Amino acid sequence: MGEADESAEAGGSMDTGPDAGPRSAPCWADVMLPDVEAGKRFYGGLFGWTFRDAGPEYGSYTEAFQDDRAVAALAPKPDGRMPTTWNVYFSSADAAATARRITAAGGQVVTGPFTVGPFGTMLLAADPGGAVLGVWQSGTHHGFGERGEPGSFAWTEVYTRDAAAVDAFYERVFGLVAHVLDSEEATADDYALWTPAGLPPGPEHAVGGRAVMGGDFPEMMPAHFLVHFAVADCDAAAAAAGRLGGRVRRAPENAPYGRFAVLTDSQGADFAVLETAAPPR
Repeated sequence: MGEADESAEAGGSMDTGPDAGPRSAPCWADVMLPDVEAGKRFYGGLFGWTFRDAGPEYGSYTEAFQDDRAVAALAPKPDGRMPTTWNVYFSSADAAATARRITAAGGQVVTGPFTVGPFGTMLLAADPGGAVLGVWQSGTHHGFGERGEPGSFAWTEVYTRDAAAVDAFYERVFGLVAHVLDSEEATADDYALWTPAGLPPGPEHAVGGRAVMGGDFPEMMPAHFLVHFAVADCDAAAAAAGRLGGRVRRAPENAPYGRFAVLTDSQGADFAVLETAAPPR
């Protein structure tokens, strides 16, 4: 594991500043739900998570823990019109500078930056393809306390219809360079891995991915991120999701990077489970 990966593992920022070329990685994930208590039953049953409510001062934001290590959070939707969805946050040493880069690179800042008590500073934005993402500048909350182990974050990828604009955006804003998987038939519209600038391209240093939404996706489906959680047994996790009131959107299947399935929780939020935390090869 390289230096950048170690920083990402700790959940800390890898952004070197607005003028020095950022280096970032996914550092946190949360889900917006109409019913947090129902979410606790679903995810507690699926992953064995325990929970801690930050209290009304912080909107009853509820952190999830695996073996006493922070792995994600559940948040009540303040407005029922908001989507029920998982959000991924990218690390930043300076959220305000990142917000400026987002705008300059063709994205849109949706809300923030604003401070969250002593925990850090956040913002929500949309990339040029319309996918919503978060930015987190850590204070006392450094992000994932565990990743790559069963019940914790394993991977994320953005699904978009505009590969060229989105690739340029994430490189300019977060220093993540898109590298198309190596094959004779590969084109810029195929699946790509994100590698922090300055590191060799490939699975060893990849921190996420980009996929293109083709004809197998409904026309009305917006661009989006898909958060993957590691599990010990993909098929068992898919079956458990059904028993807990969720459903299987994409049945378990093998891929070069492990066995995975796309699931929907009991309130409609999509996510994936991955039997191994190794990135795509």
